[in-house]
Amino acid sequence: MKKLLGITIGGLKQKLISLVVVVFLIMLVCISIISVYKTRYLSNVVSSTNEVQQVALGEVSAGTIQEVLASTVTKTNSLQAYIADDMFEEIETDVTTLQALAVGYFSHKGAYDEAPFFPPNPAQNGTITAQALWDETVEHYDDSDYLAVAAHMSDIMIAMCESSGYMDNCYIGFEDGTSLCIDAMSANKFDQDGNIIYFPARERPWYTDAVAAGDVVISGVIYDTFSGRSCVTCSAPIIVDGELIGVVGIDLFLDQLEDYVSQSTRNGGFICIINDEGQVIFAPEGNGVFDIEYQDDDVDLRSSSNSELAEFVTQALVMSTDLETITIDGKEYFMAGSPIPTVGWTAVSVVEKDVTQTPTVLMLQEYDRINTEARENYKAAQTKLMTLSAILVGLIMIAGVIAALIMADRIVKPIESMTKDIVEGANTGKLFEMKPIYNTNDEIEILAESFDDLSKKTKQYITEITQITKESERISTELALATQIQASMLPHDFPPFPDRKEFDLFALMDPAREVGGDFYDYYLIDDDHLAILVADVSGKGIPAALFMMISKTILQSCAMLGKSPAEVLEKTNQALTTNNLVEMFVTVWIGILEISTGKLSAANAGHEYPVIKQGDGKFEIFKDKHSLAVGAMEETVYHEYGIELKKGDKLFIYTDGVPEATDGEEHMFGTDRMLEALNSDPDADPETLLNNVKKAVSDFVKDAEQFDDLTMLGFEYHGK
Repeated sequence: MKKLLGITIGGLKQKLISLVVVVFLIMLVCISIISVYKTRYLSNVVSSTNEVQQVALGEVSAGTIQEVLASTVTKTNSLQAYIADDMFEEIETDVTTLQALAVGYFSHKGAYDEAPFFPPNPAQNGTITAQALWDETVEHYDDSDYLAVAAHMSDIMIAMCESSGYMDNCYIGFEDGTSLCIDAMSANKFDQDGNIIYFPARERPWYTDAVAAGDVVISGVIYDTFSGRSCVTCSAPIIVDGELIGVVGIDLFLDQLEDYVSQSTRNGGFICIINDEGQVIFAPEGNGVFDIEYQDDDVDLRSSSNSELAEFVTQALVMSTDLETITIDGKEYFMAGSPIPTVGWTAVSVVEKDVTQTPTVLMLQEYDRINTEARENYKAAQTKLMTLSAILVGLIMIAGVIAALIMADRIVKPIESMTKDIVEGANTGKLFEMKPIYNTNDEIEILAESFDDLSKKTKQYITEITQITKESERISTELALATQIQASMLPHDFPPFPDRKEFDLFALMDPAREVGGDFYDYYLIDDDHLAILVADVSGKGIPAALFMMISKTILQSCAMLGKSPAEVLEKTNQALTTNNLVEMFVTVWIGILEISTGKLSAANAGHEYPVIKQGDGKFEIFKDKHSLAVGAMEETVYHEYGIELKKGDKLFIYTDGVPEATDGEEHMFGTDRMLEALNSDPDADPETLLNNVKKAVSDFVKDAEQFDDLTMLGFEYHGK
């Protein structure tokens, strides 16, 4: 088959087109007779209605242009406002993130060592760094406890600046007069004599406004202390236990917004920005409508003597407006406004009305020229067309009848045979095969070849699916075996030491998948020392299960050597960090109990806080001191602490799968619900306590998929 002018010669498409053409030509004979009369009549009608059309076209065109302009301007303006608001909203989100991060660090400042901090270094200009600043009241900035804690946030704040599309700096001002500033402008922090410029953060509006509001605030347009660039500052207070620590802030520099507005002048239109005080803060120079105003006492357009403009600005600050006509100094302008909710500003698009009428005038002139030329050409071609049409209709009619008879026979027979073979294959399963009758050198032949190829591939697919099913069954069998192996690795006989009446112990582990990374363990080191531990390997599935088995073995080996909890964690960390190519780690809580005295020595490697019930009291969270998870970093030092257990005291150790169990609406179970489940029957034995918690978790998550491994260990000390 060959292509000629987009038509496949010898193909089915060409055959069908030919048949349609024959029918069309028969109709053309009848239509031609009528066309002769209509042509002369329409020629007169077109001439007489030309003037009427021009008037109507002008009116419709003007209305259409205004409708198109209204749709285009309002949508474009709304999009620009949305982009600007997204920029402000992103900065507001970043400030909220920094506020939460700072509150977290200062709420647990005792858990961190002092981090180093340094003053600005001009050699680092152009590189985003953390710089310590202070005001005139500070004698020794390096004595600041605030800076020592905040310095832990330096890497996170630098990463936020480097990854953000809008964020060039961020900073924290503290109540002791010091500040931590993150930016790439180290050189700007020095005066002409090379002295560091004082930074009175507590006197800046972004600081005082955030303290007064007690929440996130966004300033008006101000100028940056060090660069002098126009910006808007978003800030939020850091309050810990009712005490004001300081204020976090981010400057959003407005160079990009200012440049965009300045370059928006085109075809009699432009964009301007009006702040929440009704003042124009950004507009192209020489726009002829608005002046740029920055002072607090500048004119508020909402109070303008031009009532149309005042009403429009008032409305545009709170909601998107339609395209409205506003008269200013005797000239009409189209205006559309869209608010920028985060800062309370609005973006306004302005188009001079006279400019929009120009296309209508030009279109009418061109229409008149084209109409005149068309009438002349139409009359000249009319005579020739009638003569040629009569000759062609007669010839095409004869050829069409002959061609239709031949093609109909060639098309129908192969299709009938193909239909018969397909039906037979559907009933008997016989594969479709090519036959000589299908070799028509057109789409029928291609279709038959496709059916033939499809039949062969179907047979191949059935074979492959059978093989895949076998492989899937093999994997399922291996996973089931892995589950049994992991379960057998954990102690599961309760009570574990029937002849020891000094204590009672129960534990369980429910993996989120076939195998998991959580594990618990307990064993007697000697007659008077019992080791208990709960751990959580990072990740899930088979990799976590393998790492769990290695970690469990090493922990037990080190504990059986008589090491203290801290020493056990240090030795295990040394073993796991050696050639740890998979970069996995494990959180561990381990305790070694002197059974005769009730003295419990414990250490926490990044694990959940233990829960303790002493005497007749209730179960409460015991906030011990955390160290890094085992396997996370070489040479990690682990801290140890002691608890003296008395008769009736109970201990509950768990993994994060308990408080982080999630229901169908993404709500977490939490430690409060966990404590409530424990305290529902605080005097129960360890097995009952664990079942109470497990039932509470199950009732909470309901049909939601289990998010993480669920591991718990309960211990009660009876004494001698």
